[in-house]
Amino acid sequence: MKKNIHPEGYRLVVFKDMSNDYSFLTRSTAPTKETIVWEDGNEYPLVKVEISHMSHPFYTGKAMFVDTAGRIDKFNKRYAKKS
Repeated sequence: MKKNIHPEGYRLVVFKDMSNDYSFLTRSTAPTKETIVWEDGNEYPLVKVEISHMSHPFYTGKAMFVDTAGRIDKFNKRYAKKS
């Protein structure tokens, strides 16, 4: 195994799926500026994600429509027929 290729500074971090408000606690080196109080009463860094295993169609078995950036509305406004 190669030495010095893995990051150091792993810490407990809460990842929050913004599409369904599912959160989980795991170890990570992901940078973040926000924090959240977890179920155990401790405060942990918070990383917001758009899709996790609880919302991804491959893992859930259902097709979910996720438009977090408003791309469809932006497209419709840009290319709407003018009457």
